[in-house]
Amino acid sequence: MDFGLTQQQQLFQEMVREFAEKEVAPRAAEVDEEACFPAETVRMMGKLGLMGVTIPEAYGGAGADTICYAIAVEEISRACASTGVIMSINNSLVCDSIHTFGAEEQKRRLLIPLARGEKLGCYCLSEPDAGSDAANLQLTARAEGNHFLLNGVKNFITNGQEANIAIVFATVDRQLKHKGISAFLVEKGTPGFGVLKVEKKLGIRGTSCCQLLFENCRVPRENLLGGIGEGFNIAMASLDGGRIGIAAQAVGIARAAYEAALGYAKGRVQFGQPIASFQAIQFMLADMATTIDAARLLAYRAAILRDQGIQYGLEASMAKLYASEVAMCVTTKAIQIYGGYGYITDYPVQRYFRDAKVTEIYEGTSEIQRLVIAGHLVG
Repeated sequence: MDFGLTQQQQLFQEMVREFAEKEVAPRAAEVDEEACFPAETVRMMGKLGLMGVTIPEAYGGAGADTICYAIAVEEISRACASTGVIMSINNSLVCDSIHTFGAEEQKRRLLIPLARGEKLGCYCLSEPDAGSDAANLQLTARAEGNHFLLNGVKNFITNGQEANIAIVFATVDRQLKHKGISAFLVEKGTPGFGVLKVEKKLGIRGTSCCQLLFENCRVPRENLLGGIGEGFNIAMASLDGGRIGIAAQAVGIARAAYEAALGYAKGRVQFGQPIASFQAIQFMLADMATTIDAARLLAYRAAILRDQGIQYGLEASMAKLYASEVAMCVTTKAIQIYGGYGYITDYPVQRYFRDAKVTEIYEGTSEIQRLVIAGHLVG
């Protein structure tokens, strides 16, 4: 197995890293502190093809592979985790879903501006009473002529306030459970569709997390994504790809924390010598570096399988589970290495710690990942 990047992937990595260090990182503290959406950064990412990395050029994307997507999410998230998740969701949950399941007209009308970064997407699956239990949707879709009427509430929707296009999962028949779920493309400005509440969050503060209201929201039949009753399969397929992105985001956050801690340990002098010379600190740094590399390789394995057209759900869940827990462990150790300085907002490690926690929660909690993995193992 070749663990190296191709020349094209290396060039892509260099381009994204330079952009992240020059344009994303300098704004990261402000984005977090002010909880402000980095609109200009998103626009620039669109011009670089980063809002639709794996989408073919004919549909506005960069036409790159999933390894490049993982590279991009890691590099952007290392600089600013908020910007990283904005990009990740638009790529995997929104663009990939429309590209895979959408009609040609939907791709031409909606996918192209999404992949170019001219529009932004969000993914509406979770509800107040349907988080991990994604088949238990309460939001209904009732056919009425050439439209569907959507009624209900979606919860914890990333990009919910800023998005122009939402993929909304609703049930056409609750008695059918997951087989009654369908997916709809709902455009901003559609009557009956709006933001009910914007949540205040611990981390990832640069993108909104919203409760969205659908009240007799009339969606034209041509905005049905896939067929009636295919929504649950669409949701699960998109989450597999999304988990590669969240694994890469977790690696990026962990890497930022590790690099900061390493630099601090080399410069911080106690008892007449840098604290990096103490074995206790060295052991923490060694564990941090090792687990970050392992997490990245798990994400790359899932990405390679996806590009080869091989089933990768198990590997994506493994990568997401491990990388998210690595991110929490590494950011915790980073704060410990900084000591008291790690606990104050003058230094970035507290932001990495706050940003890391949600990687264990969204796009399937760690507990759900273990259930998915176990399901593959025991059949």
